[in-house]
Amino acid sequence: MNIAQMMKQAQQMQRKLQEAQTELANMEFVANTGNGAVTVVCDGQGKFKSIKLSKAALNPDNPESVDNDNVEMLEDLISSAMKQATADASAQMESKMKALTGGINIPGLF
Repeated sequence: MNIAQMMKQAQQMQRKLQEAQTELANMEFVANTGNGAVTVVCDGQGKFKSIKLSKAALNPDNPESVDNDNVEMLEDLISSAMKQATADASAQMESKMKALTGGINIPGLF
């Protein structure tokens, strides 16, 4: 196998990896717990997208006493914290991978 053919195969593999990453980023995975009390959505790359809380999750004895604004505020606070933690973890992983690879961008690692 010559070098030109190896480069062509490497480019094809890189293109396929990028396509797979895009496909995964566009997928959504939904998980429910507590009979629908909490619903979380992530993309195919494992990145947090959203959370929904039922009134019963906040006050199981009297769900109707829970104000919708309070539910939304708590969802927003949890979402912000989850997104920040995910971003921090991703940045740390990217930094460590760059240190290990000497700054070479290897598709699929980060």
